[in-house]
Amino acid sequence: MLRVPPRPAGVLRPLLPGLLVVAVATAAAFAVEGLTSALTASTVAVALGAVLRSTGTFRASWRPATGFAAKRLLRIAVVLLGLQLPLAGVAALGFGGIALVLVVVVVTFLGTQLIGRALGLPPARSLLVATGFSICGASAIAAVRPATDADDEDTTTAIALVTLCGTLAIVLLPLLRGPLGLDAQQFGAWAGASVHDVGQAVATGDRVPGALATVVVVKLSRVLLLAPLVALVALRRRRTVGTGTAQRPPVLPFFVAAFVAAVVVRATGLLPAGVLDGAQEVQSVLLVAALFALGTGIDVPHLVRTGGRSLVLGLSSWALVAGVALAGVELLHVG
Repeated sequence: MLRVPPRPAGVLRPLLPGLLVVAVATAAAFAVEGLTSALTASTVAVALGAVLRSTGTFRASWRPATGFAAKRLLRIAVVLLGLQLPLAGVAALGFGGIALVLVVVVVTFLGTQLIGRALGLPPARSLLVATGFSICGASAIAAVRPATDADDEDTTTAIALVTLCGTLAIVLLPLLRGPLGLDAQQFGAWAGASVHDVGQAVATGDRVPGALATVVVVKLSRVLLLAPLVALVALRRRRTVGTGTAQRPPVLPFFVAAFVAAVVVRATGLLPAGVLDGAQEVQSVLLVAALFALGTGIDVPHLVRTGGRSLVLGLSSWALVAGVALAGVELLHVG
């Protein structure tokens, strides 16, 4: 007997209640962002998800939908992020700006893992935290996870840490600009080189007049290193697990390869500005929806009881990336 494939409506029906919750939470996150410059929609989304999970409000029937959003929508958002990366702008940074980006990423990525090892944390968790803090927050964590043996708790902890520290950066970095004697361009280079998520970096730069353009260029230059970093992690993982095993990850997951293709398409200049602007809006919405879904995996009481060392790692990595970026801005005369 031939097996009739399920109709799309039949497949989607169990997801609808959870998807409605995701949609409402996403709209609420953007509404809060519109009311205050201190909170980004991504931060609010993670917090809303964590509140639902930690208060017992989250229903098991929503889990298929949040799982779909946390995986599929986040990967689509990573691909669309590639359309935001202008290669010409990176070239305009010059030697000092490119050197700043490379040094910050390498030192933060390796240094965070060394700190995690000293704290006795699982290597996979330290790797995810290192990737999120050195590149671009949750998007980088999602991209590198397939090349690791990280579990859901490692992932949600890493995302919680980059969200927390990135939110603190929005508030604290502009306050430090005066005492540090940074002009607008220098501050923009510092924020772009040290703040984790793209949205958080933009929110930080927007608080200092004249800094935003520099923030965006430097930050997106860091994002360009996402694919090479994922490839290096995957190659290391493949050597570790050996040959002849189904667990060996691809050098580049399909969605990361699609991210690279999106960067190339953007560089051709064939896409009109309206398409790029629309893609950016869609990417922002999908990312916030995915972060809400990931937030529903954060059990705050459990994290408080068991996550002390992880919190130390996150704060240490934040101090490391901010310190290295500031030193680089001063020494390389960037901005």
